[in-house]
Amino acid sequence: MTNEKSPVRLTAVDKPGQPLVSPELEELYRGFEKEMLVPLWIEISGLMPQHPQSKAQPHLWRWNDILPLAERSGDLVPVGRGGERRAIALANPSLGGRPFVSPTLWAAIQYLMPGENAPEHRHTQHAFRFVVEGEGVWTVVGRDPVPMRRGDFLPQAGWNWHAHHNATESPMAWIDGLDIPFQYETESQFFEFGRDEISDAERTTPERSRSQMLWGHPGLTPIGAIPAAPGTPLLSYRWEHTDQALSDQLELERLGFDGVVEPGHAAVRFTNPIGGGDVLPTIRAEFHRIRRGAETAPRREVGSSVYQVFDGSGVISVGTEKWSVGRGDLFVVPSWQEFTAKSEAGSTDSDSGGLDLFRFSDAPIFEALNLHRASN
Repeated sequence: MTNEKSPVRLTAVDKPGQPLVSPELEELYRGFEKEMLVPLWIEISGLMPQHPQSKAQPHLWRWNDILPLAERSGDLVPVGRGGERRAIALANPSLGGRPFVSPTLWAAIQYLMPGENAPEHRHTQHAFRFVVEGEGVWTVVGRDPVPMRRGDFLPQAGWNWHAHHNATESPMAWIDGLDIPFQYETESQFFEFGRDEISDAERTTPERSRSQMLWGHPGLTPIGAIPAAPGTPLLSYRWEHTDQALSDQLELERLGFDGVVEPGHAAVRFTNPIGGGDVLPTIRAEFHRIRRGAETAPRREVGSSVYQVFDGSGVISVGTEKWSVGRGDLFVVPSWQEFTAKSEAGSTDSDSGGLDLFRFSDAPIFEALNLHRASN
């Protein structure tokens, strides 16, 4: 079986920087088309723009709009082999209907009903879970049950067996983030089904996972337990630690000491306890807290980011878009689009007294390739 060639269509145009239109030039272009060739002088502006021109566009998904749809899917769509997960992807309006939030990142809301089990599988795509509401689901990674609670960040490097089970009488939703589009475009992905049923031991609901018992002690690395796999061996970063770190930064600022990114803006990065690098090879994860009434400086970066409002309310600007946001809302910042965030001065709906934002991005990819750029 042979692949049908996509036709090449070349048009001679009379404009500065292009060769003069002539019958000979038209004949040359027909020769290019026949041999599937495209001259650079026609395509250079599209292939080599002066700055990144993202195919994605800024977009906002309202939590109060998408959560009821996830709840309805819980009544209508089973979890099991075939669909594997009751996960609903965020589709960027400019990416042709593909379930991609950006050209490199995938984000979805996943919903698990009481007593349900999402079956075991593994894939090369690197992934994480972030919980904005509720508790009661355990993700089982490498047969290690890991509890999931509000504010917890749970990374999982590619090619790890994993399943989920809901041991409570209430449904639970969270967001998934993966590098599916990146691996799809680079044609590097693999997937395998696992066991149909997990063991009774994996259905237990321990207070702490084995990974947390081993790796969850700040500044202390267990000797003789260095894993060979890429990505962090710590499978859960607890909200109480994230919250305290952000609060301490802002308290130090109040006392006149250094520690914050900029006035009124505290931020932390989730890091691998081995070496302090990013938790996943292709995904960076951070948490930002903006003090009530404060605003971040405008910033542009190569690569895309997705944010979820964990708590509070504020105003977000991405490129030419501007939105008022609240708890649970998600939005995407495409490559080289200017971004600012402002915490509402009169907001009283935040536990922290400000705007709390969870962020994940594709920054490790571009840094590894020496392509990352930023502009304030």
